[in-house]
Amino acid sequence: MCATSANCEQALAVLLPPRAACANPFRMARTGFFSGSFDPMTNGHLDVIEHAAAFCDRLVIGVGSNPSKTALFAIGERLDLVREAAAPILKHIGCALEVVSFSGLAVEAARKAGATLIVRGLRDSTDFDYEMQMAGMNGAIAPELRTVFLPASSPVRPITATLVRQVAAMGGDPSPFVPPNVVKALKAKFSG
Repeated sequence: MCATSANCEQALAVLLPPRAACANPFRMARTGFFSGSFDPMTNGHLDVIEHAAAFCDRLVIGVGSNPSKTALFAIGERLDLVREAAAPILKHIGCALEVVSFSGLAVEAARKAGATLIVRGLRDSTDFDYEMQMAGMNGAIAPELRTVFLPASSPVRPITATLVRQVAAMGGDPSPFVPPNVVKALKAKFSG
């Protein structure tokens, strides 16, 4: 823990120097890997993406496919929805974006993507407990990768993809919870 706010800022400046202030040409680029099913992409996901882009030079968003689960959106649809929603945010921040699909372990997909950081969002203490266990396992599998936890902003903490699917399936308005392109896609899925 930092004793003062100034000490924390100094520690972060050493660990995560701003892009413009980093004069070391030998420093490796920071590539973050943020994985999920994104079925559908939510404003909570975008919140994590925006925060991760602030300290990554490149952010790879891994859209996972799990053959044992039935997805609402096909993997190709999810890739397109994520790319369309995230691209303007990352472009504005100046962070390169790559959206990929994967199956299997997220930590192996992160390695394959050349990531240096695994990015995880936390909504509450339940997420924290689960993600700490996952970070420990990932650290054992890939000790060269670091896990970074990003707390969700207050307005998006209650949002889950499961609840969004339920709201949309029951004819509710999902627009407070998902980006506009996903609202359109959900309405198309559940119309008729």
